[in-house]
Amino acid sequence: MKNKISLSDKIFIAGSSGMVGSAIQRSFLKSGYGLEENGGKLLTPSRKILDLSNYNLLKDWFYENKPDVVIIAAAKVGGIYANATFPLDFILENLKIQTNLIELSYEFKVKRLLFLGSSCIYPKYAKQPIKEEYLLSGELEKTNEWYAIAKIAGIKLCEAFKIQKGFDAISLMPTNLYGPGDNYNYKNSHVIAAFIRKFYDAKINNQPSITCWGSGEPFREFLHVDDLAEAVKFVLENWEQSKDENHSFLNVGSGKDIAIKDLAKKIASKFNYKGDIIWDTSKPDGTPKKQLSIERIRKLGWEPKIKLDEGLNQTIEFFKQELKENICRL
Repeated sequence: MKNKISLSDKIFIAGSSGMVGSAIQRSFLKSGYGLEENGGKLLTPSRKILDLSNYNLLKDWFYENKPDVVIIAAAKVGGIYANATFPLDFILENLKIQTNLIELSYEFKVKRLLFLGSSCIYPKYAKQPIKEEYLLSGELEKTNEWYAIAKIAGIKLCEAFKIQKGFDAISLMPTNLYGPGDNYNYKNSHVIAAFIRKFYDAKINNQPSITCWGSGEPFREFLHVDDLAEAVKFVLENWEQSKDENHSFLNVGSGKDIAIKDLAKKIASKFNYKGDIIWDTSKPDGTPKKQLSIERIRKLGWEPKIKLDEGLNQTIEFFKQELKENICRL
């Protein structure tokens, strides 16, 4: 491969302090990237040090650090409530971050760039499982269209740079993610993190019931963040888009989905919570079913490894440990 990444590369992980970015950092270090003895370096500036939405500041940083590889794991993310409440924040902040990073990566001759999108880019009623070519084949789910439109713009910007400038910019479309480092805030967390927090609180407070959004009928697919991190590394090391491929991105998921009601019961059982689960059908469900086809990335040789039960057990333990650490700091 012309632009295969190597252990001696300087790799910029944008968003390295988030759930996804920190998982990518762990995965790369484990494989020998970023180690001094191999001549490499992982560039992981925090949000406080480097504002990715500030073009001039970011340009100065690129000039000083000159990364060889860029991974865009930085984004403003949140669940249905956050998307509906802050549409301007979701579209504007994400557009600024990804556009600055992609444009400056080209300008400073980065040899490989990987942009992380999201499965919400696909139409609400897409045929299942969802293939890469279904992008832009129908209307989006209204509850997260602002975030989805920003992500679509990022994919297409990478594609346009590849077509017009020959820039090696590729993208991965992950399904719903969970794992250590997630956000457990009630108002802007994703479903697994929200359920973990809800059932933990209900158990320790002896609540007779808890209320969850929607009907619980939709199906969702979930991927452990460590599996995504391995996919990022695998694709950067192995995938080069051939001339006959009509897409510049690959789906990445677990290949299995679960009803939200069943997910809630599964997490409740892990906390031994015996109370009632009430479904508030006045709240939106979102897309009825969203399972990705991962046929293309599987053909390259990548497979998800972490089963849902195993991943949930691990995530719950991380959550409990994080609570203990926070209490100790008080």
